Amino acid sequence: MEYIYAALLLHKAGKDVSEENVKAVLSAVGIAVNDARVKALVASLEGVDINEAIEKAAAAPVAVAAPAAAGAAPAAAAEEEEPEEDKKEEEESGMAGLGALFG
Repeated sequence: MEYIYAALLLHKAGKDVSEENVKAVLSAVGIAVNDARVKALVASLEGVDINEAIEKAAAAPVAVAAPAAAGAAPAAAAEEEEPEEDKKEEEESGMAGLGALFG
C-alpha cells in the first residue's frame, strides 16, 4: 500500500513516478524498499493516466451507494405500515410454541 501512496504523492507533487523517486520517498519515511515491488509498480503505471484513474475510483462508490440507499427506503416504509394486530398475533404464536416445550 505504501508503494502506491508514494506514487500518488509523487504524482500530486508533479514529479516523475520513477523507480528512483519512489525509492527516495519510501526511504525518506523509513520504509525498507523492496526493489522488485518498486519495479512492478512503476511498470504497471506506465501508460496509465493517474488523474483519470482517480476520477473513476472516486465516482464508483457513489454509483453503487445510490441504488442501495434507494432500496432501503421502501423497505423501511413497509415495516412502518404493518398493523399492530399482526405483530400481536406473531408474538402470541411464538409464545404458544414456547409453552409446548414445557408441556
